[in-house]
Amino acid sequence: MAAVLWRGVAGLLSRLQTSALSSSKSFSQNIPSCLWKLGRLNHVAIAVPDLEKAQSLYKDVLGAQVSETVALPEHGVYTVFVELGNTKLELLHPLGEKSPIASFLQKNKTGGMHHICIEVDDIKAAMTELKKKKIRILSEEPKIGAHGKPVIFLHPKDCHGVLVELEQA
Repeated sequence: MAAVLWRGVAGLLSRLQTSALSSSKSFSQNIPSCLWKLGRLNHVAIAVPDLEKAQSLYKDVLGAQVSETVALPEHGVYTVFVELGNTKLELLHPLGEKSPIASFLQKNKTGGMHHICIEVDDIKAAMTELKKKKIRILSEEPKIGAHGKPVIFLHPKDCHGVLVELEQA
């Protein structure tokens, strides 16, 4: 499962960075001259119907370092981060009836992968360029995310079925 997820993430990263490539040049010459760059995978977010059970799985069963629960009312979620060394998992649980996670869990009763988060070095430049490339952004302006940094979400229909969060590095 993890290998399939990572192959999918790697493919998505490649498509986001090379969407403007021309077929007449070699691959190394085809990297577009963007005003922004994709960075590392920050986290994979998982919607969970029972936050305490999920925390216990990662902390008590798997031995991971697990953060305290943080409420983010502006996003309609409770978040918990699981440290993995090279990245993190973000456990998401609904906060309020209008939570996007509540609607996700109505469709996916046992939970599941909600989104991936990739760091960018210039979120405003990324927004401008992605709009020009007809990638839909789910908000007009960045919001402050769980790490206290600006974030945007890209429409999953424009990202091969994956909800992509971009976070200012």
